[in-house]
Amino acid sequence: MNGTRSHSARVILAVFALARFDRRGFDLLPVSPEAFLTSLAPLVAFPLTSAGLLLADGGGIAVISDFFATLAALLAAPVLSHALASAFGREALWLRYAIAFNWCQWVIPVAAGVLILLSQAAVTLGAEANLAMYGAFAALALYALWLHWFLVRKGLDLSPFRAGLVVVLVNLTSGALLFGPEIMAAFHH
Repeated sequence: MNGTRSHSARVILAVFALARFDRRGFDLLPVSPEAFLTSLAPLVAFPLTSAGLLLADGGGIAVISDFFATLAALLAAPVLSHALASAFGREALWLRYAIAFNWCQWVIPVAAGVLILLSQAAVTLGAEANLAMYGAFAALALYALWLHWFLVRKGLDLSPFRAGLVVVLVNLTSGALLFGPEIMAAFHH
């Protein structure tokens, strides 16, 4: 039990460090195929649970389709980043990066919550509501991209340009897999 608590504490400390762009967070994470699956499991569990609940509530084929689109987008990040890491001669560092990337996905909703609170405070102080909302969304998008770039740059030890290329390709591919079916369906109607 104590080992599990210690492991969990190290992961949390690693995520806090990486979220602040402190590369020492990589050293706190366990690196193994099992650690990768452990970091991926919660990311799959949430959409799976959501799909199950929606299906139980009468959701139909659209729920299943959305789940598989989400799963494809989720799995695209490790598959594509592995291929790019291999192409750049950084395959030996990929597992470390992928584990950090998976765990750091939990930083984004926390950052979103903080930014929502800040935008609400700005509205209370007189800012225009839509401007505050768009500002929070833009700040979240920039933070998420910067964090991803940092993880790629430091985790895979790539040049700034190559790290940017990985971030762009992974995010465009994941976005296309997630939103592509809906966009294509809209054009067919």
